[in-house]
Amino acid sequence: CPPPGDSYGVLPRPCHVLVLLNPQSGSGRALDDFQAVVQPMLAEADIATTVFVTERPHHAHEKVRDEDLSQWDTLVVMSGDGLLFEVVNGLMERPDWKEAMKKPLCILPGGSGNALAASINYYAGYDHVAKKKLLTNCTFILCKGLYTQMDLVSLSTASGKRFFSFLGFGWGFISDVDIDSEKYRWLGSARFTLGTLQCLAKLRVYQGRLSYLPIATEQGSSPAARDPHAPVTNGHVPQPAGTEAPGSLPPDWLLAPLGQPVPAHWTVVPEEEFVLVYAIYQSHLGTNLLMAPAARLHDGCIHLFYMKAGISRVTLLKLFLAMSRGTHLDLNCPHLSYVPVRAFRLEPRVAAGIMTVDGEALACEPVQG
Repeated sequence: CPPPGDSYGVLPRPCHVLVLLNPQSGSGRALDDFQAVVQPMLAEADIATTVFVTERPHHAHEKVRDEDLSQWDTLVVMSGDGLLFEVVNGLMERPDWKEAMKKPLCILPGGSGNALAASINYYAGYDHVAKKKLLTNCTFILCKGLYTQMDLVSLSTASGKRFFSFLGFGWGFISDVDIDSEKYRWLGSARFTLGTLQCLAKLRVYQGRLSYLPIATEQGSSPAARDPHAPVTNGHVPQPAGTEAPGSLPPDWLLAPLGQPVPAHWTVVPEEEFVLVYAIYQSHLGTNLLMAPAARLHDGCIHLFYMKAGISRVTLLKLFLAMSRGTHLDLNCPHLSYVPVRAFRLEPRVAAGIMTVDGEALACEPVQG
């Protein structure tokens, strides 16, 4: 049953969708799976498809940034999470991004990670499944035609880049596993298991400062209790509506510029040596990793995890095995911290290690969201 206060839209019937499909994603079966599993279900539900097969990186980004999207009721991404990241950021680069972002998006799992698809399957109350069963469940959700809001997180970097992220930002162990295991794409989701074992063998420590704005400091209210559409002030005075230039992107009210100290009501983590930092906004980090069981699509919350240096390899492995069931926090590991936040900042001491946003690699530099 939907969470209280969530509003749902319904897709029209008949319905026309643009399917953006990456034939290289995951183990390279996306096109075959689309034709075998998805197409027959959509035809039965009176959903007509235009299939756009990507030929290079950023192809989907350019397509949704430049195209007239009015002929389609929904944009469907059949790939891993990386292609949806391209689509979201392509839409946000349009001069009419406010309108374009109202176009419903759908994810159908065709990659090796499929974190958002697994999260939506979990929110919908379905049993934990993977591969073809997960694809069938997500296609069934599309056939039913209900859609609702999803939070995005605005990330900005010291070099002046700005991204809009739907899944998570990471630094350290998890990002290393994600990127180092790219060479085993042909293994499908098993690439992450192999990557985890390899990164455990050469466990690294990363130095930096982590700061955040905890949800609890915000008028003492739970994220569910506040109005998700109300402007968040937190000591910043919102400009009157209409003062931004038309088409300009939403301002980051909660953040001080990266060169300045964080606002006084933020928390600065006393430790500066980490094995990993991960800010996730969905429940799943991968098909078999239920990292933030409390997360929902539209909870106005960044679920921040960080692991301090000094943890043993055995304990780290135990945590990852428990994460497949979402019970890692029950182990009460003193090295692992979890805090629901509204904003965060990470300042690496040196440019060491890989950062990732929605599974895509970034250069290591100060970042906040």
